[in-house]
Amino acid sequence: PNMYELIRSNKRRSVLLVVGFVVVVALVGAAFGLAFGGGVVATVIALVIGAAIAFGSYWKADTIALAVSRAKPADPEQYARLHNLVDGLCIASGLPKPGVYVVDDPAPNAFATGRNPKHASIAVTTGLLEKMNRVELEGVVAHELSHIRNYDILISTLAVTMVGAIALLSDIAIRTMWWNGGRVRRSGDRSNHSNPLALVGFALLILAPLIARVMQAAISRQRETLADVSACQMTRYPPGLISALEKLQEDTTVTHSASTATAHLWIEQPMSGVGDQGRLGGPHRWFNTHPPLEERIALLREL
Repeated sequence: PNMYELIRSNKRRSVLLVVGFVVVVALVGAAFGLAFGGGVVATVIALVIGAAIAFGSYWKADTIALAVSRAKPADPEQYARLHNLVDGLCIASGLPKPGVYVVDDPAPNAFATGRNPKHASIAVTTGLLEKMNRVELEGVVAHELSHIRNYDILISTLAVTMVGAIALLSDIAIRTMWWNGGRVRRSGDRSNHSNPLALVGFALLILAPLIARVMQAAISRQRETLADVSACQMTRYPPGLISALEKLQEDTTVTHSASTATAHLWIEQPMSGVGDQGRLGGPHRWFNTHPPLEERIALLREL
């Protein structure tokens, strides 16, 4: 498909993602109602909260993502090489220049965020600037600019606050159940734990964060591959990005500025457990937000 078809597809998927997350938040409210007897009221409240989170995420999720990642504006003089690369690639691709940020972190990594090309930002770690030469850094910057051009950033940025919100709401509900223990209800009856509906509600609360993580993982895997290919089209030099991805593959430093909610934004899997070949290797890969680097490198070598 051409670029315009991809953009339209990403916009449709963004709408579906918002609807999906609101539904999951509503399920959390329904589960809370089943467990505590709140019923329809808890579900309606959760729907309102979910809609409010979705609306707020559209306008402020990029600011939250930058703040959570401890990103600071890149000084044009101190980071002249970075700004020059961004300027050149934006001119070549017809994109408005995004905000440019730097994250003080030794792990080489980068991400893009925002809601559209006119309201976008890219951030790179100090580790990336130190370990990449100019051609490799150009490949990484082009990858992030491709996310902006393809409107990947909207759906990825919305997921930051929504995944976190679902995990937080589920955690609050479970902690409330734990501390209250269902001991007292208005009628003075004992716990609701023997009620099958309460057990269903408790199960939904446990599963909700897992469902959110699966949705998060589904967001970026294909988009990373497309952004790799788009970056090579932008720079017209695939070896630059290939070399950058090879350096990322060799580096095992954990990106401490990343979190579970922002993991899918980065150019490579930033959290611990990457490349884990032990007993937990399989479960780690289930929730990977990125395709394996070796697969991405192999695909680019075929170009």
